[in-house]
Amino acid sequence: MSDAKQEFERIAQLVIHDSFRMDPVGATWMGEHAFDSELPDLSYHGQTEFADRIEEYLTALDAVDDVELELPDLADLEILRAFLTKTHFEILHVAAHTWNPMLWNPGTAIHLLLSRDFAPIDERMANVAARTEKIPGFLEQARNTLREMPAIHCETAIAQCEGTKALLESIEAAPQVIAAMDQHIEWLTEQLPLSQRSPRMGAQMYAGILWHALDAEINVSDLLGIAHDHLDYLDSEMRRVARQYLMESNIDAASDPVRQVLEHIAKGAVVTDESVLAFVDQAMASAKAFTTQHDLVTVPDIEVQVIEMPEIHRGVAVAYCDAPGPLETSSVPTFVAVAPTPAQWTPERKTSFYREYNGVQIHNLTIHEAIPGHVLQLALAKNGREQSLTRRFGFSGTFVEGWAVYAEELLVNRGYAPSQQPTAISRLAIKMQQLKMQARMTINAILDISVHTQDMDEETAMILMTTRGFQEEGEASGKWRRALLTAGQLPTYFVGYREVSSLVADLELLHPEWSLREIHDLLLQFGSPAPRHIRTLIGL
Repeated sequence: MSDAKQEFERIAQLVIHDSFRMDPVGATWMGEHAFDSELPDLSYHGQTEFADRIEEYLTALDAVDDVELELPDLADLEILRAFLTKTHFEILHVAAHTWNPMLWNPGTAIHLLLSRDFAPIDERMANVAARTEKIPGFLEQARNTLREMPAIHCETAIAQCEGTKALLESIEAAPQVIAAMDQHIEWLTEQLPLSQRSPRMGAQMYAGILWHALDAEINVSDLLGIAHDHLDYLDSEMRRVARQYLMESNIDAASDPVRQVLEHIAKGAVVTDESVLAFVDQAMASAKAFTTQHDLVTVPDIEVQVIEMPEIHRGVAVAYCDAPGPLETSSVPTFVAVAPTPAQWTPERKTSFYREYNGVQIHNLTIHEAIPGHVLQLALAKNGREQSLTRRFGFSGTFVEGWAVYAEELLVNRGYAPSQQPTAISRLAIKMQQLKMQARMTINAILDISVHTQDMDEETAMILMTTRGFQEEGEASGKWRRALLTAGQLPTYFVGYREVSSLVADLELLHPEWSLREIHDLLLQFGSPAPRHIRTLIGL
Protein backbone atom coordinates (compact mmCIF):
# COMPACT_ATOMS: atom_id res chain seq x y z
CA MET A 1 0.00 0.00 0.00
CA SER A 2 1.42 3.39 -0.99
CA ASP A 3 1.94 6.16 1.56
CA ALA A 4 -0.75 8.24 -0.18
CA LYS A 5 -3.33 5.44 0.02
CA GLN A 6 -2.47 4.81 3.66
CA GLU A 7 -2.89 8.50 4.46
CA PHE A 8 -6.17 8.75 2.58
CA GLU A 9 -7.60 5.72 4.39
CA ARG A 10 -6.54 7.21 7.74
CA ILE A 11 -8.37 10.45 6.94
CA ALA A 12 -11.43 8.57 5.67
CA GLN A 13 -11.71 6.57 8.87
CA LEU A 14 -11.41 9.74 10.97
CA VAL A 15 -14.08 11.52 8.90
CA ILE A 16 -16.53 8.64 9.02
CA HIS A 17 -16.04 8.05 12.76
CA ASP A 18 -16.47 11.76 13.51
CA SER A 19 -19.57 11.97 11.30
CA PHE A 20 -21.17 9.02 13.06
CA ARG A 21 -20.33 10.53 16.46
CA MET A 22 -22.10 13.74 15.42
CA ASP A 23 -25.03 11.86 13.85
CA PRO A 24 -25.49 8.61 15.80
CA VAL A 25 -29.00 8.14 14.40
CA GLY A 26 -27.58 8.16 10.88
CA ALA A 27 -24.96 5.69 12.09
CA THR A 28 -27.66 3.32 13.38
CA TRP A 29 -29.49 3.59 10.06
CA MET A 30 -26.30 2.77 8.13
CA GLY A 31 -25.59 -0.26 10.31
CA GLU A 32 -22.81 1.15 12.50
CA HIS A 33 -23.88 0.43 16.08
CA ALA A 34 -21.04 1.87 18.17
CA PHE A 35 -23.15 4.99 18.83
CA ASP A 36 -26.56 3.39 19.42
CA SER A 37 -26.83 4.88 22.92
CA GLU A 38 -26.34 8.48 21.72
CA LEU A 39 -28.43 11.30 20.24
CA PRO A 40 -27.12 13.82 17.67
CA ASP A 41 -25.23 16.94 18.65
CA LEU A 42 -27.25 19.62 16.86
CA SER A 43 -26.27 22.42 19.22
CA TYR A 44 -24.86 25.64 17.78
CA HIS A 45 -21.52 24.99 19.49
CA GLY A 46 -21.33 21.34 18.38
CA GLN A 47 -22.19 22.11 14.78
CA THR A 48 -19.74 25.03 14.57
CA GLU A 49 -16.92 22.91 15.97
CA PHE A 50 -17.74 20.15 13.48
CA ALA A 51 -17.57 22.67 10.63
CA ASP A 52 -14.08 23.68 11.85
CA ARG A 53 -12.98 20.04 11.89
CA ILE A 54 -14.35 19.57 8.37
CA GLU A 55 -12.10 22.39 7.18
CA GLU A 56 -9.15 20.54 8.71
CA TYR A 57 -10.20 17.29 7.01
CA LEU A 58 -10.46 19.07 3.65
CA THR A 59 -6.98 20.56 4.12
CA ALA A 60 -5.64 17.08 4.92
CA LEU A 61 -7.31 15.64 1.80
CA ASP A 62 -5.78 18.37 -0.35
CA ALA A 63 -2.35 17.37 0.99
CA VAL A 64 -2.73 13.73 -0.14
CA ASP A 65 -0.47 13.04 -3.13
CA ASP A 66 -3.21 11.90 -5.49
CA VAL A 67 -0.68 11.10 -8.22
CA GLU A 68 0.17 8.01 -6.17
CA LEU A 69 -3.47 6.93 -5.89
CA GLU A 70 -5.07 4.35 -8.17
CA LEU A 71 -8.38 5.04 -9.90
CA PRO A 72 -10.67 3.52 -7.21
CA ASP A 73 -8.91 5.54 -4.49
CA LEU A 74 -9.19 8.73 -6.55
CA ALA A 75 -12.94 8.12 -6.84
CA ASP A 76 -13.16 7.51 -3.09
CA LEU A 77 -11.27 10.72 -2.39
CA GLU A 78 -13.80 12.67 -4.46
CA ILE A 79 -16.72 10.90 -2.75
CA LEU A 80 -15.32 11.89 0.64
CA ARG A 81 -14.59 15.44 -0.50
CA ALA A 82 -18.16 15.79 -1.81
CA PHE A 83 -19.56 14.62 1.54
CA LEU A 84 -17.39 17.05 3.49
CA THR A 85 -18.15 20.10 1.35
CA LYS A 86 -21.88 19.27 1.43
CA THR A 87 -21.90 18.93 5.21
CA HIS A 88 -19.88 22.11 5.66
CA PHE A 89 -22.32 24.02 3.42
CA GLU A 90 -25.32 22.62 5.29
CA ILE A 91 -23.93 23.59 8.70
CA LEU A 92 -22.72 27.11 7.93
CA HIS A 93 -25.09 28.25 5.18
CA VAL A 94 -28.33 26.27 5.35
CA ALA A 95 -28.08 25.96 9.17
CA ALA A 96 -31.30 23.95 9.35
CA HIS A 97 -30.57 23.02 12.97
CA THR A 98 -31.41 26.65 13.86
CA TRP A 99 -34.80 26.81 12.08
CA ASN A 100 -36.12 23.31 11.25
CA PRO A 101 -37.74 21.73 14.34
CA MET A 102 -38.29 18.47 12.46
CA LEU A 103 -34.56 17.74 12.82
CA TRP A 104 -34.98 17.75 16.60
CA ASN A 105 -37.57 14.96 16.77
CA PRO A 106 -35.97 12.01 18.64
CA GLY A 107 -38.52 9.48 17.39
CA THR A 108 -36.39 7.97 14.63
CA ALA A 109 -33.53 7.42 17.10
CA ILE A 110 -35.80 5.10 19.10
CA HIS A 111 -37.69 3.54 16.19
CA LEU A 112 -34.50 2.36 14.46
CA LEU A 113 -33.46 0.38 17.54
CA LEU A 114 -36.86 -1.29 17.81
CA SER A 115 -37.63 -2.09 14.18
CA ARG A 116 -34.90 -4.62 13.35
CA ASP A 117 -33.32 -7.57 15.19
CA PHE A 118 -29.71 -6.60 14.43
CA ALA A 119 -28.74 -7.40 18.06
CA PRO A 120 -30.32 -9.23 21.03
CA ILE A 121 -33.40 -7.47 22.36
CA ASP A 122 -31.78 -6.82 25.77
CA GLU A 123 -28.87 -5.00 24.11
CA ARG A 124 -31.13 -2.93 21.90
CA MET A 125 -33.46 -2.03 24.77
CA ALA A 126 -30.47 -0.93 26.87
CA ASN A 127 -29.62 1.52 24.08
CA VAL A 128 -33.27 2.56 23.82
CA ALA A 129 -33.14 3.37 27.52
CA ALA A 130 -29.88 5.29 27.11
CA ARG A 131 -31.24 7.36 24.22
CA THR A 132 -34.56 7.89 25.99
CA GLU A 133 -32.79 9.23 29.07
CA LYS A 134 -31.15 11.90 26.93
CA ILE A 135 -34.41 13.14 25.36
CA PRO A 136 -35.25 15.86 27.96
CA GLY A 137 -31.82 17.46 27.59
CA PHE A 138 -31.93 17.08 23.79
CA LEU A 139 -35.28 18.87 23.58
CA GLU A 140 -34.10 21.61 25.91
CA GLN A 141 -31.12 22.12 23.60
CA ALA A 142 -33.57 22.32 20.69
CA ARG A 143 -35.45 25.16 22.33
CA ASN A 144 -32.17 26.96 23.02
CA THR A 145 -30.98 26.55 19.41
CA LEU A 146 -34.08 27.05 17.28
CA ARG A 147 -34.82 30.58 16.16
CA GLU A 148 -37.61 31.76 13.85
CA MET A 149 -39.17 28.77 12.05
CA PRO A 150 -41.37 28.32 8.98
CA ALA A 151 -44.96 27.65 10.05
CA ILE A 152 -45.27 24.51 7.93
CA HIS A 153 -42.15 23.01 9.54
CA CYS A 154 -43.39 23.89 13.02
CA GLU A 155 -46.84 22.46 12.32
CA THR A 156 -45.36 19.23 10.92
CA ALA A 157 -42.94 18.91 13.85
CA ILE A 158 -45.86 19.11 16.30
CA ALA A 159 -47.62 16.21 14.56
CA GLN A 160 -44.40 14.18 14.41
CA CYS A 161 -43.62 14.80 18.07
CA GLU A 162 -47.11 13.59 18.97
CA GLY A 163 -46.22 10.37 17.15
CA THR A 164 -42.94 10.15 19.06
CA LYS A 165 -44.78 10.65 22.35
CA ALA A 166 -47.09 7.75 21.46
CA LEU A 167 -44.04 5.61 20.61
CA LEU A 168 -42.42 6.44 23.96
CA GLU A 169 -45.65 5.66 25.80
CA SER A 170 -45.83 2.30 24.04
CA ILE A 171 -42.42 1.32 25.44
CA GLU A 172 -43.34 2.71 28.87
CA ALA A 173 -40.73 5.44 28.93
CA ALA A 174 -40.16 7.24 32.22
CA PRO A 175 -42.76 9.88 33.20
CA GLN A 176 -40.16 12.67 33.01
CA VAL A 177 -39.46 11.74 29.37
CA ILE A 178 -43.16 11.89 28.46
CA ALA A 179 -43.39 15.19 30.35
CA ALA A 180 -40.44 16.50 28.34
CA MET A 181 -42.23 15.60 25.10
CA ASP A 182 -45.38 17.36 26.34
CA GLN A 183 -43.36 20.44 27.27
CA HIS A 184 -41.72 20.53 23.84
CA ILE A 185 -45.01 20.07 22.00
CA GLU A 186 -46.50 22.88 24.09
CA TRP A 187 -43.52 25.12 23.24
CA LEU A 188 -43.82 24.37 19.52
CA THR A 189 -47.56 25.10 19.70
CA GLU A 190 -46.81 28.47 21.30
CA GLN A 191 -44.22 29.19 18.60
CA LEU A 192 -46.53 28.30 15.71
CA PRO A 193 -48.31 31.71 15.48
CA LEU A 194 -44.88 33.38 15.62
CA SER A 195 -43.30 31.20 12.94
CA GLN A 196 -42.97 33.62 10.05
CA ARG A 197 -39.78 32.40 8.33
CA SER A 198 -40.31 31.58 4.66
CA PRO A 199 -39.84 27.90 3.80
CA ARG A 200 -38.51 28.94 0.38
CA MET A 201 -34.74 28.85 0.08
CA GLY A 202 -34.27 31.58 -2.52
CA ALA A 203 -32.32 31.31 -5.76
CA GLN A 204 -28.79 31.66 -4.39
CA MET A 205 -29.19 29.30 -1.43
CA TYR A 206 -31.14 26.79 -3.49
CA ALA A 207 -28.41 26.67 -6.15
CA GLY A 208 -25.95 25.54 -3.48
CA ILE A 209 -28.38 23.06 -1.95
CA LEU A 210 -29.13 21.50 -5.35
CA TRP A 211 -25.46 21.31 -6.33
CA HIS A 212 -24.58 19.37 -3.20
CA ALA A 213 -27.74 17.23 -3.18
CA LEU A 214 -27.26 16.01 -6.75
CA ASP A 215 -23.44 15.89 -6.86
CA ALA A 216 -23.83 16.33 -10.63
CA GLU A 217 -22.64 18.81 -13.24
CA ILE A 218 -25.91 20.66 -13.90
CA ASN A 219 -27.18 24.08 -12.90
CA VAL A 220 -30.66 25.14 -11.85
CA SER A 221 -31.76 26.90 -15.04
CA ASP A 222 -30.52 24.14 -17.33
CA LEU A 223 -32.22 21.49 -15.21
CA LEU A 224 -35.51 23.38 -15.27
CA GLY A 225 -35.40 23.67 -19.07
CA ILE A 226 -34.51 19.99 -19.53
CA ALA A 227 -37.35 18.96 -17.19
CA HIS A 228 -39.92 21.06 -19.08
CA ASP A 229 -38.76 19.55 -22.38
CA HIS A 230 -39.00 16.03 -20.97
CA LEU A 231 -42.49 16.71 -19.63
CA ASP A 232 -43.57 17.79 -23.13
CA TYR A 233 -42.12 14.53 -24.52
CA LEU A 234 -43.96 12.49 -21.89
CA ASP A 235 -47.20 14.29 -22.69
CA SER A 236 -46.97 13.24 -26.34
CA GLU A 237 -46.02 9.67 -25.33
CA MET A 238 -48.98 9.39 -22.95
CA ARG A 239 -51.34 10.58 -25.66
CA ARG A 240 -49.88 8.08 -28.12
CA VAL A 241 -50.27 5.19 -25.67
CA ALA A 242 -53.78 6.38 -24.72
CA ARG A 243 -54.90 6.26 -28.36
CA GLN A 244 -53.53 2.72 -28.71
CA TYR A 245 -55.27 1.66 -25.49
CA LEU A 246 -58.62 3.07 -26.64
CA MET A 247 -58.32 1.34 -30.02
CA GLU A 248 -57.47 -2.02 -28.41
CA SER A 249 -60.34 -1.77 -25.94
CA ASN A 250 -62.90 -0.41 -28.46
CA ILE A 251 -63.67 2.63 -26.33
CA ASP A 252 -64.63 5.91 -27.99
CA ALA A 253 -62.07 8.61 -27.32
CA ALA A 254 -63.11 11.56 -25.14
CA SER A 255 -61.73 15.09 -25.28
CA ASP A 256 -58.99 14.07 -22.81
CA PRO A 257 -57.96 10.53 -23.80
CA VAL A 258 -55.14 10.29 -21.24
CA ARG A 259 -57.43 11.02 -18.30
CA GLN A 260 -60.08 8.74 -19.79
CA VAL A 261 -57.62 5.82 -20.00
CA LEU A 262 -56.22 6.41 -16.50
CA GLU A 263 -59.74 6.38 -15.06
CA HIS A 264 -60.55 3.19 -16.99
CA ILE A 265 -57.40 1.50 -15.64
CA ALA A 266 -58.21 2.51 -12.06
CA LYS A 267 -61.78 1.23 -12.28
CA GLY A 268 -60.55 -2.13 -13.56
CA ALA A 269 -57.85 -2.56 -10.88
CA VAL A 270 -59.51 -1.59 -7.60
CA VAL A 271 -57.40 -1.78 -4.44
CA THR A 272 -58.67 -1.59 -0.86
CA ASP A 273 -57.12 -1.53 2.59
CA GLU A 274 -57.89 -5.23 2.84
CA SER A 275 -56.22 -6.18 -0.44
CA VAL A 276 -53.24 -3.84 -0.71
CA LEU A 277 -50.66 -6.08 1.01
CA ALA A 278 -51.57 -9.02 -1.21
CA PHE A 279 -51.31 -6.81 -4.31
CA VAL A 280 -47.76 -5.75 -3.41
CA ASP A 281 -46.71 -9.29 -2.50
CA GLN A 282 -47.95 -10.63 -5.83
CA ALA A 283 -46.42 -7.72 -7.78
CA MET A 284 -43.03 -8.32 -6.16
CA ALA A 285 -43.07 -12.01 -7.06
CA SER A 286 -44.14 -11.19 -10.61
CA ALA A 287 -41.45 -8.53 -11.17
CA LYS A 288 -38.76 -10.78 -9.70
CA ALA A 289 -39.75 -13.64 -12.00
CA PHE A 290 -39.76 -11.35 -15.06
CA THR A 291 -36.34 -9.90 -14.17
CA THR A 292 -34.85 -13.38 -13.83
CA GLN A 293 -36.56 -14.81 -16.89
CA HIS A 294 -35.35 -11.97 -19.11
CA ASP A 295 -31.84 -12.01 -17.57
CA LEU A 296 -31.90 -8.25 -16.91
CA VAL A 297 -29.74 -8.22 -13.78
CA THR A 298 -28.45 -10.81 -11.32
CA VAL A 299 -31.04 -11.30 -8.58
CA PRO A 300 -29.30 -12.34 -5.34
CA ASP A 301 -30.93 -14.29 -2.54
CA ILE A 302 -32.53 -11.50 -0.47
CA GLU A 303 -34.73 -12.01 2.57
CA VAL A 304 -37.64 -9.65 1.94
CA GLN A 305 -40.66 -9.27 4.19
CA VAL A 306 -43.79 -7.43 3.12
CA ILE A 307 -45.05 -5.79 6.31
CA GLU A 308 -47.84 -3.45 7.29
CA MET A 309 -46.56 0.11 7.40
CA PRO A 310 -46.61 1.80 10.83
CA GLU A 311 -49.57 4.16 11.19
CA ILE A 312 -47.30 7.20 11.63
CA HIS A 313 -45.81 6.67 8.16
CA ARG A 314 -49.04 6.21 6.22
CA GLY A 315 -50.76 8.44 3.71
CA VAL A 316 -47.82 9.38 1.47
CA ALA A 317 -47.38 6.28 -0.71
CA VAL A 318 -48.64 2.73 -0.76
CA ALA A 319 -45.21 1.22 -0.12
CA TYR A 320 -41.59 2.00 0.64
CA CYS A 321 -38.37 0.01 0.91
CA ASP A 322 -36.70 -0.22 4.31
CA ALA A 323 -33.37 -1.96 3.67
CA PRO A 324 -30.60 -2.69 6.17
CA GLY A 325 -27.83 -0.11 6.07
CA PRO A 326 -24.71 -0.58 3.93
CA LEU A 327 -22.55 -1.17 7.02
CA GLU A 328 -24.92 -3.62 8.72
CA THR A 329 -23.15 -6.93 9.44
CA SER A 330 -26.05 -8.78 11.09
CA SER A 331 -28.32 -10.94 8.97
CA VAL A 332 -31.53 -8.92 8.93
CA PRO A 333 -34.32 -8.74 6.35
CA THR A 334 -35.29 -5.99 3.97
CA PHE A 335 -38.81 -4.73 4.60
CA VAL A 336 -41.25 -3.56 1.98
CA ALA A 337 -43.67 -1.61 4.13
CA VAL A 338 -47.18 -1.45 2.69
CA ALA A 339 -49.86 0.99 3.79
CA PRO A 340 -53.49 0.61 4.45
CA THR A 341 -54.73 4.21 4.54
CA PRO A 342 -54.72 6.16 7.85
CA ALA A 343 -57.67 5.22 10.05
CA GLN A 344 -58.92 8.82 10.31
CA TRP A 345 -59.26 9.35 6.54
CA THR A 346 -62.72 9.84 5.04
CA PRO A 347 -64.06 7.23 2.57
CA GLU A 348 -63.70 9.80 -0.24
CA ARG A 349 -60.02 10.40 0.52
CA LYS A 350 -59.35 6.66 0.71
CA THR A 351 -61.00 6.17 -2.69
CA SER A 352 -58.94 8.97 -4.21
CA PHE A 353 -55.74 7.48 -2.76
CA TYR A 354 -56.43 4.09 -4.30
CA ARG A 355 -57.33 5.63 -7.64
CA GLU A 356 -53.81 7.04 -7.64
CA TYR A 357 -52.34 3.75 -6.40
CA ASN A 358 -54.56 1.33 -8.30
CA GLY A 359 -53.63 -2.32 -8.92
CA VAL A 360 -51.70 -1.57 -12.12
CA GLN A 361 -49.81 1.32 -10.56
CA ILE A 362 -48.89 -0.91 -7.62
CA HIS A 363 -46.96 -3.14 -10.03
CA ASN A 364 -44.99 -0.15 -11.31
CA LEU A 365 -44.42 1.12 -7.76
CA THR A 366 -43.28 -2.33 -6.61
CA ILE A 367 -40.73 -2.52 -9.44
CA HIS A 368 -39.38 0.81 -8.10
CA GLU A 369 -39.41 -0.10 -4.41
CA ALA A 370 -38.52 -3.81 -4.62
CA ILE A 371 -37.12 -5.78 -7.55
CA PRO A 372 -35.23 -4.76 -9.58
CA GLY A 373 -35.45 -1.35 -7.87
CA HIS A 374 -34.48 -0.42 -4.32
CA VAL A 375 -34.54 -3.87 -2.70
CA LEU A 376 -32.21 -5.35 -5.29
CA GLN A 377 -29.96 -2.30 -5.75
CA LEU A 378 -29.41 -1.77 -2.03
CA ALA A 379 -28.70 -5.48 -1.48
CA LEU A 380 -26.08 -5.46 -4.23
CA ALA A 381 -24.67 -2.16 -2.96
CA LYS A 382 -24.21 -3.68 0.48
CA ASN A 383 -22.50 -6.81 -0.79
CA GLY A 384 -20.93 -5.68 -4.08
CA ARG A 385 -17.47 -6.92 -4.97
CA GLU A 386 -16.20 -3.41 -5.87
CA GLN A 387 -16.60 -1.95 -2.40
CA SER A 388 -14.69 0.15 0.10
CA LEU A 389 -15.60 1.80 3.41
CA THR A 390 -15.89 5.18 1.69
CA ARG A 391 -18.17 3.82 -1.02
CA ARG A 392 -20.42 2.18 1.58
CA PHE A 393 -20.52 5.48 3.48
CA GLY A 394 -21.02 7.71 0.42
CA PHE A 395 -24.73 7.07 -0.09
CA SER A 396 -26.31 9.13 -2.90
CA GLY A 397 -30.06 9.50 -3.35
CA THR A 398 -29.38 10.58 -6.94
CA PHE A 399 -28.10 7.12 -7.84
CA VAL A 400 -30.51 5.17 -5.62
CA GLU A 401 -33.64 6.91 -6.92
CA GLY A 402 -32.25 7.14 -10.45
CA TRP A 403 -31.76 3.37 -10.63
CA ALA A 404 -35.29 2.71 -9.33
CA VAL A 405 -36.90 5.00 -11.93
CA TYR A 406 -34.72 3.45 -14.63
CA ALA A 407 -35.83 -0.02 -13.44
CA GLU A 408 -39.51 0.90 -13.99
CA GLU A 409 -38.82 1.83 -17.60
CA LEU A 410 -36.53 -1.17 -18.10
CA LEU A 411 -39.18 -3.77 -17.27
CA VAL A 412 -42.13 -2.05 -18.90
CA ASN A 413 -40.26 -1.45 -22.18
CA ARG A 414 -39.45 -5.16 -22.30
CA GLY A 415 -43.05 -6.20 -22.09
CA TYR A 416 -43.73 -6.57 -18.38
CA ALA A 417 -47.45 -6.65 -17.58
CA PRO A 418 -49.37 -7.18 -14.34
CA SER A 419 -51.07 -10.42 -15.37
CA GLN A 420 -50.23 -14.10 -15.74
CA GLN A 421 -51.20 -13.99 -19.41
CA PRO A 422 -50.22 -10.54 -20.72
CA THR A 423 -52.30 -8.93 -23.43
CA ALA A 424 -51.81 -5.82 -25.51
CA ILE A 425 -54.23 -4.01 -23.17
CA SER A 426 -52.40 -5.04 -19.99
CA ARG A 427 -49.05 -3.97 -21.44
CA LEU A 428 -50.46 -0.61 -22.53
CA ALA A 429 -52.06 -0.14 -19.10
CA ILE A 430 -48.80 -0.45 -17.20
CA LYS A 431 -46.96 1.58 -19.84
CA MET A 432 -49.45 4.37 -19.21
CA GLN A 433 -48.90 4.13 -15.46
CA GLN A 434 -45.12 4.08 -15.89
CA LEU A 435 -45.29 7.21 -18.04
CA LYS A 436 -47.52 8.86 -15.46
CA MET A 437 -44.95 8.06 -12.75
CA GLN A 438 -42.18 9.46 -14.94
CA ALA A 439 -44.25 12.60 -15.46
CA ARG A 440 -44.61 12.82 -11.69
CA MET A 441 -40.87 12.60 -11.08
CA THR A 442 -40.23 15.17 -13.83
CA ILE A 443 -42.75 17.53 -12.25
CA ASN A 444 -41.01 16.90 -8.91
CA ALA A 445 -37.93 18.65 -10.32
CA ILE A 446 -39.94 21.50 -11.85
CA LEU A 447 -41.91 21.96 -8.63
CA ASP A 448 -38.86 21.99 -6.36
CA ILE A 449 -36.99 24.54 -8.45
CA SER A 450 -40.04 26.74 -9.03
CA VAL A 451 -41.09 26.77 -5.37
CA HIS A 452 -37.65 27.69 -4.05
CA THR A 453 -36.41 30.05 -6.78
CA GLN A 454 -39.49 31.46 -8.55
CA ASP A 455 -42.14 31.82 -5.80
CA MET A 456 -44.54 29.39 -7.47
CA ASP A 457 -47.84 29.55 -5.58
CA GLU A 458 -49.98 26.62 -4.49
CA GLU A 459 -52.69 27.12 -7.11
CA THR A 460 -50.17 27.08 -9.97
CA ALA A 461 -48.45 24.03 -8.50
CA MET A 462 -51.72 22.15 -8.10
CA ILE A 463 -52.72 22.90 -11.69
CA LEU A 464 -49.34 21.66 -12.92
CA MET A 465 -49.59 18.40 -10.97
CA THR A 466 -53.25 17.62 -11.61
CA THR A 467 -53.34 18.59 -15.31
CA ARG A 468 -49.86 17.85 -16.69
CA GLY A 469 -49.21 15.05 -14.19
CA PHE A 470 -52.79 13.69 -13.93
CA GLN A 471 -52.34 13.35 -10.16
CA GLU A 472 -55.17 12.96 -7.70
CA GLU A 473 -55.88 16.03 -5.57
CA GLY A 474 -54.60 14.39 -2.38
CA GLU A 475 -51.37 13.23 -4.03
CA ALA A 476 -50.71 16.71 -5.43
CA SER A 477 -51.51 18.40 -2.12
CA GLY A 478 -49.06 16.16 -0.30
CA LYS A 479 -46.34 16.89 -2.85
CA TRP A 480 -46.89 20.63 -2.46
CA ARG A 481 -46.24 20.28 1.27
CA ARG A 482 -43.19 18.14 0.61
CA ALA A 483 -41.71 20.78 -1.72
CA LEU A 484 -42.07 23.38 1.03
CA LEU A 485 -40.66 21.06 3.72
CA THR A 486 -37.60 19.98 1.74
CA ALA A 487 -35.26 21.42 -0.89
CA GLY A 488 -33.04 19.60 -3.36
CA GLN A 489 -34.39 16.07 -2.76
CA LEU A 490 -37.28 16.01 -5.24
CA PRO A 491 -35.05 16.53 -8.32
CA THR A 492 -32.89 13.48 -7.44
CA TYR A 493 -35.37 11.17 -9.20
CA PHE A 494 -35.22 12.99 -12.53
CA VAL A 495 -31.50 13.74 -12.52
CA GLY A 496 -30.66 10.24 -11.27
CA TYR A 497 -32.79 8.64 -13.99
CA ARG A 498 -31.02 10.66 -16.66
CA GLU A 499 -27.57 9.88 -15.22
CA VAL A 500 -28.20 6.12 -14.86
CA SER A 501 -29.73 5.93 -18.35
CA SER A 502 -26.67 7.74 -19.72
CA LEU A 503 -24.31 5.31 -17.97
CA VAL A 504 -26.13 2.33 -19.48
CA ALA A 505 -26.15 3.89 -22.95
CA ASP A 506 -22.42 4.63 -22.80
CA LEU A 507 -21.60 1.09 -21.66
CA GLU A 508 -23.74 -0.36 -24.45
CA LEU A 509 -21.80 1.76 -26.96
CA LEU A 510 -18.44 0.85 -25.47
CA HIS A 511 -19.22 -2.87 -25.04
CA PRO A 512 -21.76 -3.89 -27.71
CA GLU A 513 -21.00 -7.54 -27.00
CA TRP A 514 -22.17 -7.27 -23.37
CA SER A 515 -25.64 -8.35 -22.27
CA LEU A 516 -27.87 -6.01 -20.29
CA ARG A 517 -27.30 -8.18 -17.23
CA GLU A 518 -23.53 -7.70 -17.51
CA ILE A 519 -23.95 -3.94 -17.83
CA HIS A 520 -26.38 -3.69 -14.92
CA ASP A 521 -24.34 -6.00 -12.70
CA LEU A 522 -21.30 -3.79 -13.24
CA LEU A 523 -23.18 -0.59 -12.35
CA LEU A 524 -24.52 -2.09 -9.12
CA GLN A 525 -21.20 -3.34 -7.72
CA PHE A 526 -19.91 0.00 -6.42
CA GLY A 527 -22.38 0.79 -3.67
CA SER A 528 -24.57 3.87 -3.97
CA PRO A 529 -22.31 6.84 -4.74
CA ALA A 530 -23.39 9.60 -7.10
CA PRO A 531 -23.39 8.50 -10.77
CA ARG A 532 -20.38 10.68 -11.65
CA HIS A 533 -18.23 8.64 -9.25
CA ILE A 534 -19.47 5.38 -10.75
CA ARG A 535 -18.54 6.78 -14.14
CA THR A 536 -14.98 7.32 -12.83
CA LEU A 537 -14.83 3.85 -11.28
CA ILE A 538 -15.77 2.07 -14.51
CA GLY A 539 -13.47 4.25 -16.62
CA LEU A 540 -16.01 6.24 -18.64
